[in-house]
Amino acid sequence: MKNIKKYIFMTLGVSILASGCNKFREFGDTNVDQTRVAKAATKALLTYAIQKSQVNGATNANPTTILSSTGAIFGQHISEGPYLTVSPFNDAGSTLNPSYYSFYSEVLKNLNQVITFAKAGAPEADAAANGSINNQIAVARIMKAYVFWKVTDRWGDVPYAEALNSENITPKFSKQEDIYKDLFKELKEAVAQIDGGAGPTGDILFGGDMTSWKKFAATQRLLMALRLSKVYPNAGELAATEFASAVAATPLAAGETLTYKFLSGDPNNYNPWYNNYSISNRNDFAISKTLVDIMKNNGTGTDPRLPIYGEVLAGNQVIGLQFGTQVQTNIPNSYSRIGTTLRGAGSPAYIFTGAQVQFALAEAAKRGWIAGSDVAAATYYNAGIDASLAQYGVANPTFKTATGIVYNPATALQQIGTQRWIALYLDGWEAWTEFRRTGFPALVPGPNSQNGTVIPRRVGYPTADQTTNRDNYNAALAQQGWTSNSINNRMWWDKP
Repeated sequence: MKNIKKYIFMTLGVSILASGCNKFREFGDTNVDQTRVAKAATKALLTYAIQKSQVNGATNANPTTILSSTGAIFGQHISEGPYLTVSPFNDAGSTLNPSYYSFYSEVLKNLNQVITFAKAGAPEADAAANGSINNQIAVARIMKAYVFWKVTDRWGDVPYAEALNSENITPKFSKQEDIYKDLFKELKEAVAQIDGGAGPTGDILFGGDMTSWKKFAATQRLLMALRLSKVYPNAGELAATEFASAVAATPLAAGETLTYKFLSGDPNNYNPWYNNYSISNRNDFAISKTLVDIMKNNGTGTDPRLPIYGEVLAGNQVIGLQFGTQVQTNIPNSYSRIGTTLRGAGSPAYIFTGAQVQFALAEAAKRGWIAGSDVAAATYYNAGIDASLAQYGVANPTFKTATGIVYNPATALQQIGTQRWIALYLDGWEAWTEFRRTGFPALVPGPNSQNGTVIPRRVGYPTADQTTNRDNYNAALAQQGWTSNSINNRMWWDKP
């Protein structure tokens, strides 16, 4: 009733304004703020979209693609202490049916507007102030493809072909298969569009460095192709063909990373974990015992990355908290919070890493998608481990030879999957997605699970879709073969 009254008052307000508009015009521009622009320049739109894709990432409601506490819980990199909200995996309510609307309204809409202005040659896209027209469009297309990829991997079929059209507030849900195929096309066309002119002025990721954007697109294509290993498992099929094409396009090398750089001097751009621990003075999360145990499961009994990943407590120990415990737990001094270097105000978020690429190459070689079989797979696997250790400043050339770590052709896919999961620390959504695809490591719910003995296969559609876009919501369930909005439904690429 409160919402209805609010809507009525809003309607009345709009009506009053409309009826009095002629009188307002008599005052000319007396009440117009001359310091505000009517339309934002493309550089501002791009900056805002990139920032909103990452800032405040340790909360559940925002559209972050990397440093999300919910994602890190799904991937079992961290455990909840005093508040057990996500880890029980209760298939109901907003916790596991989060809204994706901010993706569209705050990120994708602004990227789409960059493209619209640039294509139209609008003053807002003026090349002298905003960078080459082609490069503005290319970067916005690449970033759009990245965000849509993350959205579909989390929810399944989502609004895509009919999305971002202000005249259509009830868009149909595109099939994930169609989305993936169109994203491959978008990424290739965007890179081909890049010219020798200046990069976009508002590029806060890479400062207008178009070489980095080419590597971004090639790396995403590589990982997208590998994601389809269940639906196109064989050499010569779509996934393997797209993978080889991405390799030829030069993705990240072993020693390279692409990061979002938070700003230690700007409270509006702090690393979200710094906000959580240091600004809000919360101690909600600790490194998970699941991760700590797996990282110790080798001949050395430890991992050089462990004291970086987790806070070192008394006795020089990193102590993990059991995932999904049944009781609320006080964390400080008893369990290791996220490592101090990873929760500084300016600690970066890793969008893509060279380690990811090396593990992808290792799996592709093992699957026969690229040449070299086990010999090449072992080389890439070792390079992935070395790259991950170097990324965190703990290079150790002998670690890859430890018992349980050294490449074994008989258990190669499990080893690659496990080391990838470790290397993806705090990029929880990606770690969980790779677990869904590979089954490695063999994660299980905690003792507080309300979802039986299975890990969720997706997050549910926002509950609002059932009323605001009911027909298309129901059609989306039906076209995926689902009878409900369950978190246990498998999406198109996630075959048993």
